[in-house]
Amino acid sequence: MNPATLRDALRRLGIPVGKGRTSAIRQLVLQAPAPVIAQALGYHDKSATRIATEAGAPWKSYAPGDHAR
Repeated sequence: MNPATLRDALRRLGIPVGKGRTSAIRQLVLQAPAPVIAQALGYHDKSATRIATEAGAPWKSYAPGDHAR
């Protein structure tokens, strides 16, 4: 099933898709750094960072990149 088919099926059932998506990403950015979530979901990093800031994410000082030595 592709995302559009799933979205349409949920809408037919009366489930507000947009609000669920927003709630889900807000929860994710509270659990992991916004750049990580952005890359995993295909969001722009600035959008994910804005959502994280609005959600009060604890990852504000996260430095993205390879931290392996």
